[in-house]
Amino acid sequence: MKAVRFDEYGGVDVLEVREVEDPVAGPGRALVEVKAAGINPGEIAIREGRLHDRWPATFPSGEGTDLAGVVQTVGEGVTGFAAGDEVLGWTEERASHAELVAVPADQLTAKPPSLSWEVAGSLFVVVFAAYASVEAVAPQAGETVVVSAAAGGVGSVAVQLARRAGATVIGLAGEHNHDWLRHHDVIPVAYGEGQGDRIRAAAPGAIDAFIDTFGGGYVDLAIELGVAPQRINTIIDYAAVERLGVHAQGTHAFATATLLAEFAELAADGGLEIPIARTFPLDQVRDAFRELSARHSHGKIVLLP
Repeated sequence: MKAVRFDEYGGVDVLEVREVEDPVAGPGRALVEVKAAGINPGEIAIREGRLHDRWPATFPSGEGTDLAGVVQTVGEGVTGFAAGDEVLGWTEERASHAELVAVPADQLTAKPPSLSWEVAGSLFVVVFAAYASVEAVAPQAGETVVVSAAAGGVGSVAVQLARRAGATVIGLAGEHNHDWLRHHDVIPVAYGEGQGDRIRAAAPGAIDAFIDTFGGGYVDLAIELGVAPQRINTIIDYAAVERLGVHAQGTHAFATATLLAEFAELAADGGLEIPIARTFPLDQVRDAFRELSARHSHGKIVLLP
């Protein structure tokens, strides 16, 4: 099969698509032919070595967590799935950027028929990162929450979940994404110089909580806006977590296949939109990560093996 591999930390040029041995569905696992696999900013940080102390790589390393595809075979003890089943889920083994992946069966759930492969294959990381972020800051009806990078992969989900909790949501985003935010009943505010003043002007009252999905000083901005550290969550600025004591609740805080199934049904029914910015074939994985690195995408970038 073809799979993404890299032999050392570095930029996109270390990524290669190689022919490697097919994985096998061992006990408790299902072998899945991957139809779609999302890419995520955390994979850039891991590949560049910036998270070595937290999540070191073993070389040659694969990559990829999100996945959706068709079950090919199942291993001993697997009773919930059979060959031909359409599934979505995740792998903890940096392995989904490939044509085949062997996944523990308890990390898979059935793909709703109406859910596109692109959305199904990019659901896990963003949905659970957004859900964990919202749970960490616990917005209530009548409160105001600010979300940075509100039109990005995680941010676009976080604003919707915070609105479902009844909060007023202010989304920081480029002006080309403001109409999308308004459509989801989110107050758009342009990021950049003067954004603190623009947030204050847009807020109906005090700013109660802040969800940072971007880094780059947004935790400090939240403090300047008067948000208490216990009502701030960042999925990226670990230095601010150490310095200020804010939350860093992320993807794996609540990850279960049962809850993933609920989000998949919600997305399939139109209750949750997962924007797809662009898709790339597996052989163009470098181009996919170059686009993601620019950090201006509206929603998810997805590989289609």
